[in-house]
Amino acid sequence: MNKPAVNQRTIRTLARLTFGNAASLLYLGAVAAATVFVTVDTLLVSHADASFAGVWLFLLAAPTVFLFLLGGSLGGAESFGPAWFMYLALAVSVLVQSLALGWFVRLLSGGARRSRTVHPHGA
Repeated sequence: MNKPAVNQRTIRTLARLTFGNAASLLYLGAVAAATVFVTVDTLLVSHADASFAGVWLFLLAAPTVFLFLLGGSLGGAESFGPAWFMYLALAVSVLVQSLALGWFVRLLSGGARRSRTVHPHGA
């Protein structure tokens, strides 16, 4: 029987790296706060001209969101492409960056754990 390419252990590891550490949770919290701010500003505040509130989301999702948008424009999408593609690019880039933060935290903490020596008698 063929083994699936992505098993449950891999999915759990990716989820733990993306959502299971303080750095990723702080980042995702900042993105959630910016999303609420942009939504409130867009729907409930009237402006004489365009608001730049959405820029905060792009700054938090940079640089990966720009790579996705560039890939979309190279794939034939006009300008930023359809709205669903822009929202998808934002969501995927935030998750990719949260995963990268989790991996970096794991790299730093794993390196610190390996440098300690374990004594068999606790001395």
